[in-house]
Amino acid sequence: EDEQIVAEIMGRRFLPDLIAYKAWEGFHFAGHEIRITEATDCYGAVVWPSALVLCYFLETNSKQCNLVDKNVIEIGAGTGLVSIVASLLGAFVTATDLPELLGNLQHNVLQNTKQKCKHQPCVKELSWGIDLEKNFPRSSCHFDYIMAADVVYHHPFLDELLLTFDHLCKNDTVILWAMKFRLENENQFVDRFQTLFDLEMISKFPSLNIALYKAMRKGRMKA
Repeated sequence: EDEQIVAEIMGRRFLPDLIAYKAWEGFHFAGHEIRITEATDCYGAVVWPSALVLCYFLETNSKQCNLVDKNVIEIGAGTGLVSIVASLLGAFVTATDLPELLGNLQHNVLQNTKQKCKHQPCVKELSWGIDLEKNFPRSSCHFDYIMAADVVYHHPFLDELLLTFDHLCKNDTVILWAMKFRLENENQFVDRFQTLFDLEMISKFPSLNIALYKAMRKGRMKA
């Protein structure tokens, strides 16, 4: 079953017939052909399999996870694929990442959503743990969903990442998080995450070493 579903997920990706001056990959989600411009010299400008897993979940569970008119933020949006798919499914999306990635992120979001979405998504800078209250004040920012794909890997900002999840998450916010398991240090983040949030694994793909989680603040999952 894992191999069959993974084949379906990875089958959503297609490559250009001819080599272009810009590197790009194509994807089929939410009834659209999505073209993503990439930069192979930067982790944040490449589409990783965890993003495909999350996009596939959003599309195939659109009734149970209805994004229409929902307020969604993606952290570590990278190339923007997850934000684009969420937008095409009817959400009002804020796609965030580091300043140096915003140009490519904005390009991908605009070219794949303009005049195709109910709500035009916005792109905004978010450096984990920095100026959170200034840029995303708790009093006025309310997100129905926080989405994250492959934000946990070998980087020194895991404390800041947890702080960012904590700041953005209200009592009724749902976190959808796809994670590829790599090294033990990164895997320990899951234990730390569970000190603040109830965590439920909703899908697992052993052949990709990826798990998809749903999370809410402690005590809110069953409620």
